[in-house]
This record gives sequence, structure tokens and C-alpha cells, in this order.
Amino acid sequence: MKIAIIGKGNVGSALQRGLEKGGHEVHAVGNAPVQVKEAAQAAQLVILAVPFGAIDATLATLGSSVDGKVLVDTTNALTPDYQLAVGYTTSGAEELQKKAPKAKVVKAFNTVFAGTMDSGHVKGEQLSAFVAADDADAKRTVAELAKGIGFDAVDAGPLKNARLLEPMAYLNIQLGYMLGMGPEIGLKLAH
Repeated sequence: MKIAIIGKGNVGSALQRGLEKGGHEVHAVGNAPVQVKEAAQAAQLVILAVPFGAIDATLATLGSSVDGKVLVDTTNALTPDYQLAVGYTTSGAEELQKKAPKAKVVKAFNTVFAGTMDSGHVKGEQLSAFVAADDADAKRTVAELAKGIGFDAVDAGPLKNARLLEPMAYLNIQLGYMLGMGPEIGLKLAH
């Protein structure tokens, strides 16, 4: 599959490594507008690996290049001082879907640290990749990508369940960074 990753930081780089190991053709770009638009136009699937605060600017650059495509939201809806930016009645992913109504938004990969995104494992343990979306085919596609990396892909239901996944990611961040457990931790659903 031809995949564009918008964002070349820790998350984008780790997902690129993991997806390339799975045999996918991955083009990761930073924030240069021409490169962002060209990468998205050439891709079958687009992954947003940008800070939550950069979503609007990134969407303005992407324009219609994501229409009809799976658009994976890996962001954590946090404020600059690490508080939840939205929740309870909406989520960052649902707001993204409103802003890109012709894309098939899927929430995934936000509940794991970047250091595990290229393998789906931490300390020999397989992690869960929770995948939420309203479009069943888009959700299935992203779940298969997660499995190809090495995750246990879990169908987390409709996109509105991103309201639960985003706080789950926030808990993981709190445990890892604020409570000193470090980024060598992760969430696993026993099932």
C-alpha cells in the first residue's frame, strides 16, 4: 500500500519503520506545504503524525487530497500544558472528521509511545493498538496495518469512542512521564 505520513518526528519516523518492515511504500514528509500535498495526493492512505495544535494548518495544506482516503489520526488531543483539549462530548478525531468530511477518519496508534510504534511490543510484550472508526473498511485496513507492525489490533468501535481512547493515551502519558514510569510501558487488552 502507498502510505503518506505527515510528520517526521518520533511518531512519524517509528510508524514509517514499522510499516516499511511490513512491505508498504511509505513516504514521510515534514511540514513543507508542497511536499505534504504531493505525498497525500500520491498515497492511498494518509497518517497524521503532527502535534494536535497543527491539525488545522495541516488540513489547510492537504485540502481535497485526503478526500475519499483513509486518514489516520495518531494525535493526542492535549493542550500545550498537557491537559485534555477536548472530551466527554467530542474528541479530537471527531473534530478532525468534521474538518475533513470527505475523508475516512480512523483513530489509532495514539495510546502507545513512539518508541513502540515500529514493533508493537515493549519489553517482549505485544501491545494493543485500539482502532476506532465509523467506516468499517477503513477500520479494517488500519487494523491490518497495525497487525503487520506487530500489534494486537483491537476494534475499538465507532469514531466516537476516540472520546475514550484520547483520555486512555493521556493516562499512558501521565504514567510514563509525570509519574516516572518512563516510555518503556504500554497498554495491552487481555482477551
